Amino acid sequence: MGKPAGSSGRIALPVAGDDQRAKAVVQRLIDELGFDPIDAGGLDESWRQQPATSVYTTDFDAAGVKRALSEATRERKPESLATKDSPGTSAA
Repeated sequence: MGKPAGSSGRIALPVAGDDQRAKAVVQRLIDELGFDPIDAGGLDESWRQQPATSVYTTDFDAAGVKRALSEATRERKPESLATKDSPGTSAA
């Protein structure tokens, strides 16, 4: 659940995108919903918040999100890869 700006323990959410105006709209919405928006760079940096990264599906505060984004590696972990049972696969 969201909290007012400046509240301790406020959850932060990373936002990546190449369109600065669109990113600003999303960041304002995140703030209005009670979360801290964190600028995660352009789309070329969005891999830092993909499944199996340390920021994915977490409840970090702003400092935690920034730390997790900075510590991300491009290594694809097995849990981020599709399996034969994943939705949308072409396996029969």
